[in-house]
Amino acid sequence: MEKINSFKQLKIWQKGIEIVKDIYRLTKIFPKEELYNLTSQMRRSAVSIPSNIAEGFKRYHNKEYSQFLHIVLGSTAELETQLIIAKELSFIDKEDLDRLSEKANHLSRMIAVLLKKLK
Repeated sequence: MEKINSFKQLKIWQKGIEIVKDIYRLTKIFPKEELYNLTSQMRRSAVSIPSNIAEGFKRYHNKEYSQFLHIVLGSTAELETQLIIAKELSFIDKEDLDRLSEKANHLSRMIAVLLKKLK
C-alpha cells in the first residue's frame, strides 16, 4: 500500500470535492431570493466537507484528525437535511435528493471506516 503524502490523494477528499461541484451546480438554479439563505447554507456545508478533511489531514495527531473527521460527519448530516428541505420546497426533485443523499451517505460510511482505523 502506497503512503499518502497529500490530502488530495485521499478518496474521501476527492468525493468531498465531487459533492461541492454537485451542490454548486444544483443550487445555481435555486430562486434568487434563496441566494443568502438555503443556497449559501448548502454551499457552506458542502465546502466544509473537503476543507475539514484537508485540515485534519495536516494535523500531527490521530486524535486531532479524528476531531476534524467528526466535523465532516456533521457537515454531511447538515447537507442531507438541507437537501431534504430543498426537496420539500420543490427546489430539487426526488432523483437529485436521492443521488446526493447517497453520495453523502457513502462518504459518511468511508469516514466511519477511517475513524475506526485511527483509533
